[in-house]
Formats: sequence, structure tokens, C-alpha cells
Amino acid sequence: MSMTQQAEPAVTTPPAPGPGKETDGRTAERPLALRLLARPEVGVFLGAAAVLVFFLFTAPPVRDGSSMANILYQSSTIGIMALPVALLMIGGEFDLSAGVAVITSALTASMISYQLTMNVWVGVIVALIVSLAIGLFNGWMLVKTGLPSFLVTLGTFLILQGVNLAVTKLVTGNVATDDISDMDGFDQAKAIFASSFEVGGVNVKITVVWWLVFAALATWVLLRTKYGNWIFAVGGNKDSARAVGVPVTFTKISLFMLVGFGAWFVGMHQLFSFNTVQSGEGVGQELIYIAAAVIGGCLLTGGYGSAIGPVFGAFMFGMVQQGIVYAGWNPDWFMAFLGVMLLGATLINLWVRKTATRR
Repeated sequence: MSMTQQAEPAVTTPPAPGPGKETDGRTAERPLALRLLARPEVGVFLGAAAVLVFFLFTAPPVRDGSSMANILYQSSTIGIMALPVALLMIGGEFDLSAGVAVITSALTASMISYQLTMNVWVGVIVALIVSLAIGLFNGWMLVKTGLPSFLVTLGTFLILQGVNLAVTKLVTGNVATDDISDMDGFDQAKAIFASSFEVGGVNVKITVVWWLVFAALATWVLLRTKYGNWIFAVGGNKDSARAVGVPVTFTKISLFMLVGFGAWFVGMHQLFSFNTVQSGEGVGQELIYIAAAVIGGCLLTGGYGSAIGPVFGAFMFGMVQQGIVYAGWNPDWFMAFLGVMLLGATLINLWVRKTATRR
């Protein structure tokens, strides 16, 4: 062999990428932890778990089954309304009239039934029509005038607040409606809206079941239906959504009507739980519904959120509201806790989103 002969370089064949592996760094699959952080409900889930553990240690009565049933009940009355409010926020709007709309629905059902001496189901159906009409009005005003939902629903809030008080005083001569517990159909309606059942010796309110059913249905709608895609699209950019064929007007109006449906359901629960309704109630509840949705990961700017997040957000509210009582603290601190929770959850959600999108 000649001393000048050179060895030819070895030819190596790069190994074929394994199945499902991406070699382009731009499309590489992100770690599981980052994919989980991208979910809007992860932050509030961790927060709800922390609040639960905190009160389990600081308020021993919370460990009792009946106490937890009360907490779930309080959470459900907030959570049922927080769900449609969250869907509306994902769609880029919010409703300041949601709290007083609950009372409007209950007042309507009570006065129609009692003053006209009719079966309570007549009042329930009329109240549903009125609640859906309020949502329709809010949505129609929004899309026809182009005004921000803040102004439209603030006007509706003031109108309903005044009407609730004035009409109730005019019709009943008092600020509260009359007792309807002895009227036809009351027991059947109570069984649907305000009954309870026993689980392991603990009474659980039916609203807890409805809350979970509505949450499952809202999650399915958001993630598995065309309507859910429309909600995210109009919340992200309604002009772009309209350009690709999304029915923006229908979506916006129907979301406000969903809030009306939630107000009707919660209003019926209040009516058939207490047999009468105070016309001045409901003011301030809209902020709790919105806060539960925000704590649950929904953005005020729209286009982002989930239905599961507000479930945990409502649970945090119920946990704090009842936990303060069980701990023997002054309940006046609840609103302070509420503010801390809202700011903390907003900062956590912001950190989660930045972490999830960081490369």
C-alpha cells in the first residue's frame, strides 16, 4: 500500500428521527409541565387547594362533612352564575346587571304566582321569559349601538335595581314578596330548584349537582362544539371572526341570554329556598360572579378561559366565606380576603401564561 494513499472519510447516515419526534426546534413538543401551565384553570386549582388546606388546619369544623356540604352549597350558588358569566367574558364582554337580574327573576315568579293566584309554574315560566328578555336586550343594545358592555349593562343594572324596588312596593305594599309556600306547584318546583338529599348522613343541596352538571355541559360546549369555537373567536377578535364567517351578532346576544338563564335558575333557587324575596338584594353579587370567573382564569379582554376554572374560583369563594365563620373570625374580613384573592389570582394567572408561552 502506498504511503501517500489517504483514507477516505467515513460516510455516516444520520439516524432517522423516532416516531412522533420533531427535529425542528420551532415545533418541538413542549414539556408536560408547560403544557399543563398553559391551561387557564391550573393556577386557580392550585390556589383552591391551598385555601382548602389552610382552613383545614385553621378551622377544625371544616373537616366535618356537614361543614363541607355548606361550603359546597355556598360555592354552587356562586358557581352556577359564574359559569355563564365566564362564557360571556371569554366572548369578550361582561354583565354588570347579573346580580340584580337574579332578584328580578325571583320577584317576577313570586308576584305573578301570588298576585294572580296561579300555579307557581306559571310564574316560573314567565320569569324565564323575562330573564331571557333582559339578556336579549343587553346583547341587542351592545351589537346595535357598539357601546361597551360596561355601559350597556350598567344602565340595565340601574334600571332593574329601581324597578325591583318600585314595582315590589307598588304591588305588595312592602319591600318583600308574599310567602308562596302554600301555593299549587310549590313542592314540585322546590324539588327541582331547592331540595336536598342525603349522602353518608350529610344533607347536600341539589344546587351542588346542578352546578357540576352545568360545568360539565359548559366544558363540552367550549371544547367540543362549533359554538365554543365561535365564543373564543369573537372574544379574541370579533372583526377577524366575522371575516371568516363566525356569526358574531348571534354569538354575543346568545351569551347574554345564557347569563339571563343563569340568573333565572339562581333566582328560582332563592325563591323556593326562602319562599319570599327581598327586592333590594342582589346588588354587588355581579362583582362576585365576575371575580370568580377572573380568578378562574378568564381574561377581561376576552378570548381566553375555561369553564372548569370558574368552578374552582367559586369554590374558593365558598371556602373563604364559610371558612372565616368556622374559624371564628370577624366575617367583615371576607371582602378583604376577596380582594386579596382577586389580585393574587390575577398575578398567578399572568405568571402562568408567561411561563407557558416562554420558549
